[in-house]
Amino acid sequence: MLCTSSSNAAAAAAATRNAIAGWELRFEPLFAGHRGYVFPCDAEGQVDMDGLSERALQNYLYARAMMGRETAWPRVQQSVIH
Repeated sequence: MLCTSSSNAAAAAAATRNAIAGWELRFEPLFAGHRGYVFPCDAEGQVDMDGLSERALQNYLYARAMMGRETAWPRVQQSVIH
């Protein structure tokens, strides 16, 4: 029998840890003068697409589609708090 309440609690705890750690998925531009893209993610690089604004979602999907053409393959790193 699967206990969803404990798995939900574990998922919520993981989300809290990732929010505190501040991870981001970075798509760097391949060419000078072009823009890169940065999106919040968890430590594994998973982006909560449902949590993005409409514009951010469109940018995320575009960046993914342009990997190797306009953007480099993404990398996960901890966010730098300014």
